[in-house]
Amino acid sequence: MESVREFCDDEVIEESEESYDEDQQLEQLLSGQICMKVYSFEKGIHVPKSGRRLILSGSFNPLHKGHRKLLEVASSICKDGFPCFEIPAINADKPPLTLKQIKDRVEQFDAVGKTVIITNQPYFYKKAEIFPDSTFIIGADTAARLINPKYYDNNCERMLEVLLGVKQLGCNFLVGGRIVDNTFKVLSDLDVPEQLRDMFMSIPEGLFRMDISSTEIREKVGGCTDPSV
Repeated sequence: MESVREFCDDEVIEESEESYDEDQQLEQLLSGQICMKVYSFEKGIHVPKSGRRLILSGSFNPLHKGHRKLLEVASSICKDGFPCFEIPAINADKPPLTLKQIKDRVEQFDAVGKTVIITNQPYFYKKAEIFPDSTFIIGADTAARLINPKYYDNNCERMLEVLLGVKQLGCNFLVGGRIVDNTFKVLSDLDVPEQLRDMFMSIPEGLFRMDISSTEIREKVGGCTDPSV
C-alpha cells in the first residue's frame, strides 16, 4: 500500500500555508500534493499540529446538533486527544467535493466555533497514516462495515490485515449507537473478531443517543446546511 505520510510532513503543510492562498491549498489537497488543511475556529485554543486526536469524520451535509453532541460525549470519555471534525474531500464512491462545497461545509464550523480538518483520504486505514495514535469516533453502522469481509473482496484475512495495520499505528475506534434497519444498534450487537476487540470501545446509550441524520435533514429542508439545526 502506498503511504501518504510523505504528504503530511509538517514542513510541507506549513510551506503550502505560507506560499499559497486557500483555493490553491485546496487544489493541492485534491491533487494529493498535501494531505490535509486545518481550519480552526476555536478562540483561545491552540490546535496542535501533531499528536493524539479525537476525530469525528463525516460529510457533515449538514453539520447538526447530533454531530456536536457526539464529539462532546466522546471527549468526556477520551480525555487525552484533541477533539476535531474531519471531512474527506475525496469519497470512495462519489465525485470529489468542489472547492465551493468544501468552503460551504467549512463555514458551518466557523459558525459554531469548532475545528475541522479537510483531508483527501476516504478510508480509515489511510486516515490512520495521517493521524497516528488517534481515536476515530464512528457509528455502529460504520463499525459493522469496517469488520465486514464484503468490503475487502470477501477476504477475511485481508480485513484483519488492514485493521491490524490501523492498530499498529496506535489508532482505535469509539463507537456510538445508530439506527440500522429500523433497530438501534450498539457495539455489543456486532461480532467483532477477537483480534480486533481491544480496538473498539463503546459509547453507552445512556450517554449518547440522537436518532437524527443529515440525510433526513436534507430531505426535510431541501439541502439547507444551517449549523443550528
